[in-house]
Amino acid sequence: MIFADLLFLFVFLPINLSLYFVLKNNTYRNAVLVAFSFVFYAWGEPIMVFLLLAATEISRIFSLFIEPRKGTKNGKALTTAAISLILLSLAVFKYTPLFNLPVRISLPIGISFYSFQIITYLVGVYKGDFPAQKSPVNFLMYVSLYPQLIAGPIVRYDDIHGQIRSRTITTENISAGITRFVIGLAKKVIMANQMGAAASSILGGNIGTLTVSGAWLGIFFFALQIYYDFSGYSDMAIGLGRIFGFSFPENFDCPYASKSISEFWRRWHMTLGGFFRDYVYIPLGGNRCSRIRTSLNLLIVWFLTGLWHGASWNFALWGLYFGVLIMAEKAFLLKAAEKVPHALGFVKIAATFLLVTFGWAMFYFTDFSQMLLFMRGLFGLNGNGFYDIITLNLLYDRFFLTAIAAIFCFPVYKYVSKAKSGWLTPAINAALIILCAIMLVGDNYNPFLYYRF
Repeated sequence: MIFADLLFLFVFLPINLSLYFVLKNNTYRNAVLVAFSFVFYAWGEPIMVFLLLAATEISRIFSLFIEPRKGTKNGKALTTAAISLILLSLAVFKYTPLFNLPVRISLPIGISFYSFQIITYLVGVYKGDFPAQKSPVNFLMYVSLYPQLIAGPIVRYDDIHGQIRSRTITTENISAGITRFVIGLAKKVIMANQMGAAASSILGGNIGTLTVSGAWLGIFFFALQIYYDFSGYSDMAIGLGRIFGFSFPENFDCPYASKSISEFWRRWHMTLGGFFRDYVYIPLGGNRCSRIRTSLNLLIVWFLTGLWHGASWNFALWGLYFGVLIMAEKAFLLKAAEKVPHALGFVKIAATFLLVTFGWAMFYFTDFSQMLLFMRGLFGLNGNGFYDIITLNLLYDRFFLTAIAAIFCFPVYKYVSKAKSGWLTPAINAALIILCAIMLVGDNYNPFLYYRF
């Protein structure tokens, strides 16, 4: 894994960029991106390349029949059939483990992301938002573009369809893209990996012996890990996209600075939240229904949001947990929170963070007995006391990095980035790349959490 990361950073990516910039025609550039995307995907999933190819080409052919029938019953039937095939493929490969079937099917990396991107394309063609893509290479590039293929952000076709044929490469965009990529890389390697190792040292042991502070510290480390892991990958994808001339949507906006659960989900994995809002919640009726039906719509959306994250019932429980919290906010919690003085806004931030962090326990533990045992530990019901020397030593060893990680969960970087840097930005980028390379070589803990989704 470490060797593959270094090979990508110092061999694969430079070769791809060199070929890309030598070519001046976007048609040839698209072909290069397709070729490198398939090398990248086949690197970890050689067999599943054929599934990606089949899903892409079948959907494109369907769209050619949908376009002349857009807005009609026949067009709707064709769109429904095409989306059903995509969802059937997703269900077969991702959700058979839910039913304890004897057959075990390998989960294709990134299938949830590219399936949703194909759905946005099919719906857009049916609605007449844009014409069907006739070029197999161009459509394949949209679906398989490797910066965002594995773990998002979910890029809708209407976000970039104009850029597929016509995009401009500028020095400013290349510079900004490199900086964004390096920031994401540092988030992943320096922050997420270190927080993940700390979380694993606590949560991967004997859960029943954890003290209250040990349990909370472990899930706090995991909260930081999953944020820096996923937002770091999104930053790298957005940065690479900008280097190639694409404008990918933002996916995170300092979610741990939120003052409510609703706000948190407007800031966390924004492209996924937008997808479920536009393609599930609103078609179900959204909040234009009775209070009971609106609540049901919310529960359906959050149940599906939970299951999207994995083929385990703990994810469904995690999704429903947030669905219930958002229902409670709409009913009375937000009104009550409005009475909190503005000067005490940090109280709402802290309360939201605690609720979110408690939810991460449901996300982390796929085994329900372990989950319940851990939750008992969070509230001291396992009889292990409030703290122990092991927890204090772990916090002491990682205090400085943990404090930095916590601070940069807030939008402090927005103020730092406004400062005129001149030569300083390239120097910092170079230093961070070198530091990340050193840490990758010296660290065996380097998982990408969202690869499994």
